[in-house]
Amino acid sequence: MIDMMIEQRRRSLGGGLEVGRVLPFARRRMVGPFIFFDHLGPLDLSPGVSQSVDVRPHPHIGLSTITYLFSGEIMHRDSLGYEQAIRPQEVNWMTAGSGITHSERFEKARAVGDHLHGIQAWVALPKEAEETAPSFSHHEGNDLPQWDADGVCGQLIAGSAYGLQAAARIHSPLFYAHLELETGARAEIPTQHAERALYIAKGAIKIGGERYEAGRMLVLGADASSFQALQPTTAMVLGGDPVGERFLFWNFVSSSKDRLTQAAEDWEAGRMKLPDADHDEFIPLPHSDVAPPAMS
Repeated sequence: MIDMMIEQRRRSLGGGLEVGRVLPFARRRMVGPFIFFDHLGPLDLSPGVSQSVDVRPHPHIGLSTITYLFSGEIMHRDSLGYEQAIRPQEVNWMTAGSGITHSERFEKARAVGDHLHGIQAWVALPKEAEETAPSFSHHEGNDLPQWDADGVCGQLIAGSAYGLQAAARIHSPLFYAHLELETGARAEIPTQHAERALYIAKGAIKIGGERYEAGRMLVLGADASSFQALQPTTAMVLGGDPVGERFLFWNFVSSSKDRLTQAAEDWEAGRMKLPDADHDEFIPLPHSDVAPPAMS
């Protein structure tokens, strides 16, 4: 039923911003194409909070980032010229491909205070798309199909599942959904992909006769097809087809170690364009292969 349980590890991103890191994990680097999964918050930010909590401009290659919030607001700016606030139950989908830079800032929180809670995920691009042109898209409303039945309220974030299709352009087969469950409600887990996982963001569930609390990712076996909420629960279900081995250094993902080296050299030499409206500061390249990635 459960192949592995991964408990989030608290990680500081600097400036007082802390996340619960789930993927990558030493014994499980990926689930399908999902190679990175951070639980942001819950975190209260007071009006006038320091800019040190912001995620300054930083680079990516070889992946798509998925930002999804349960509460709060984050302002995204990137080197393609996009400036887009993301709010609860919306999606910012950024495909880095051959290279992009972006920042994420808490400008609403600085002005009026905020309660931040959400998930930052990355999916590795398949080899044929690793060097695709970078792109950005924002999705809300009908782009993210919803359903509500039998105590389960769901929203499809990406891919295909539950007979629905989300709007974001994906490069390999996957699914990613947000589920809100009432106490006692039972939710189905899509079974069409070889690799799947369930993350409990809030509450507690029962699966395979065992109880699991918030802050845990359950990597699912082939026979796992549903779970039950033991209290009001927020869960994320995700999975997809494997894309093959990937190497990760800082914010770079690639099937080639040489490509990671090139990306690091490009960033350090200033060859990666910064966001037009946010180019006065950036995150320097860490000189350690164990340095934690930026938030996304």
